[in-house]
Amino acid sequence: MTTRDNFTFSDLEIWLNQHRVTEIECLVPDLTGVARGKILPREKFTEDRGMRLPEAVVAMGVTGEFPEEGPYYDVISPTDRDMQLRPDPTTVRIVPWATDPTAQVIHDCYDRAGQLVPYAPRSVLRHVCDLYAAEGWAPVVAPELEFYLVARNTDPDVPLKPPVGRSGRSETSRQAYSIDAVNEFDPLFEDIYAYCEKMELNVDTLIHEVGAGQMEINFFHAHPLGLADEVFLFKRTVREAALRHDMYATFMAKPIAGEPGSAMHVHQSVVRSSDGGNIFSNPDGTPSQEFFWYIGGLQKYTPAAMALFAPYVNSYRRLSRFTAAPINIQWGTDNRTVGIRSPLASPAARRIENRVIGADANPYVALAATLACGYLGIKKRIEPTAECKGDAYLGDFQLPRSLIEALNLLRAETDLAEMLGAGFITVYSEVKEIEHAEFMKVISPWEREHLLLHV
Repeated sequence: MTTRDNFTFSDLEIWLNQHRVTEIECLVPDLTGVARGKILPREKFTEDRGMRLPEAVVAMGVTGEFPEEGPYYDVISPTDRDMQLRPDPTTVRIVPWATDPTAQVIHDCYDRAGQLVPYAPRSVLRHVCDLYAAEGWAPVVAPELEFYLVARNTDPDVPLKPPVGRSGRSETSRQAYSIDAVNEFDPLFEDIYAYCEKMELNVDTLIHEVGAGQMEINFFHAHPLGLADEVFLFKRTVREAALRHDMYATFMAKPIAGEPGSAMHVHQSVVRSSDGGNIFSNPDGTPSQEFFWYIGGLQKYTPAAMALFAPYVNSYRRLSRFTAAPINIQWGTDNRTVGIRSPLASPAARRIENRVIGADANPYVALAATLACGYLGIKKRIEPTAECKGDAYLGDFQLPRSLIEALNLLRAETDLAEMLGAGFITVYSEVKEIEHAEFMKVISPWEREHLLLHV
């Protein structure tokens, strides 16, 4: 039986015929997770099975800027040459909000020699998964993605506010896990679930999170590449659905002052490719040495990976004490105050939850980085610290406090560069430097309020 997991190009053509598709959105995720690409007529897509775009399209900042000089151009040609984008047939999905029958297909990036472009986010995650496969392992992940619904706001100088629900009122208090608070936005969530069903996105539960207008969606566990694709497509879907209900959906890490930030908690485990057994558990059901080494790897390398988990200046506003976000790399069992949590589970389902990652992270990059940390922990047999059994918020900060500090740690970590690719680290860090420089050109309201007449 042909399933989406083993779609070939022949299966793709049959699928397009069945859905009477006339246009194809050819998508490639860039460094920020933005969908770049082209829209092609069905005939052109079938004829070419791909397209060409400049290499730098997947290596630009969130502002659309590129470095003007420096190490960036040791990786990317200054001649602005093309790369070839090839469709991955397994990613084809309908675009449920399109007027005409339209499909969307995620593409991989190849250079002129036919090799994967190493700094493209999807290539980085593929490479890390291949390293696991070479060991006879298969990583399994399950993201929990938080986001805010906010009232339409076209003026970036005006603070965001919760949207008006069906009662005609905006939320003014925190409504964690409230069913009625979710029901305030029933028409929107009905559309989101309908879109997800048409797109065959494997979303699980929807809950109201702590913040006013803050929601969380959970995904079923699966292979990292497929789930990164689903998170990438889900973000597009939620934004589109929200706009149709006269509101915005945002995955900013800290969109509203005084409210908790938004995370992408990632549950992760590793199974043997041979029999599907969880390598985190011994035959007698106790935690294995690999379980502890994986935690040790996360503890050792997470500070250096923070620029990948928290990619913007805004990301570090989320990571503050007593705000439902971790400030350190302690680990504990069923302890939500730590950065690395081991949920209560059966031996077969034993897993580790990385609670550090922000909702604003590129899903391909974040999953590649967290899996790389754990892989290095196992391969290097890194022992974790003693389990934290108390309130980790009372401990010291163990994570970088700013994007620049995080970038310096990332550049200095050679093990992660070897895992993720030195070229990728160079491109990524140079782009983030440009973004930070753009941010520093902006004078904030706080500066005008407190410094204008007082210094």
